[in-house]
Amino acid sequence: MASSAATATVRSTRLPLQTLTHFETKETSPYGLPIVDDCMQCKLRGTSFFCSLSAPAMRALDEIKHTTSYPEGAVVFMEGQAARGVYIVCQGSAKLSTTSSDGKTFILKIARAGEALGAHAVMTETPHEVTVETLQPSQLAFIPRRDYLAFLKEHGDACLQAAQHLSRDCQSAYDVIRSIGLSHSVSEKLARLLLQWSNDASRSVNGTLRMTVTLTHEEIAQLLGSSRETVTRLLSDFKKQGVIEQSGATLVIRNKPALDKLAGQ
Repeated sequence: MASSAATATVRSTRLPLQTLTHFETKETSPYGLPIVDDCMQCKLRGTSFFCSLSAPAMRALDEIKHTTSYPEGAVVFMEGQAARGVYIVCQGSAKLSTTSSDGKTFILKIARAGEALGAHAVMTETPHEVTVETLQPSQLAFIPRRDYLAFLKEHGDACLQAAQHLSRDCQSAYDVIRSIGLSHSVSEKLARLLLQWSNDASRSVNGTLRMTVTLTHEEIAQLLGSSRETVTRLLSDFKKQGVIEQSGATLVIRNKPALDKLAGQ
């Protein structure tokens, strides 16, 4: 795989940060993020992998992790690079991508807060199979490989959750393959992607589904294995058919049954 992504291109921030109004601290990183070093005191804890460990495991995690803030567009690690350890997304988000020898990029996944990056390569002692780049200012915690493996060996609940996390990553990869392999057209892939986003992060307003689409058309194309021009054309077609409306980053699904039909469901 190509490794030409060593230098990240800095873009304007598109992804909204997590809601932090309830986070009571005046300390912030150079990128405007609240500094969160103590997992036990973190007000952003959710139900994902590292956020839902037992108290003893959480305290042990605090002792071995090293937290760093990254700007938007920073490359955390690259495809083919030796795995030095595991990264936890504490705040922000990152895209996982792979690049072919001719420079074509395919985005495999968007990682959100609470997810682990590089765990598979660490467990299998293989180079990283993807490149990870932040999509917005983000805070990541790094755990060296030796400390991570010792941590899992000592804390059974963490080991179980690590296995579950890897299983979810595997299921996510299956879903990507299924979508690409079984979809009859790019239009069907795009419709399925919009439906997935509507299930994950939409809200109902006056009988319609409203969500924030924070990726560029180029990045959506990389998720679908298509081109930016095709994605732009299809979104325009969906609008003309009255299926969706879009204003800036806000996308509204006006006719979900029609979108279901386009997705082959």
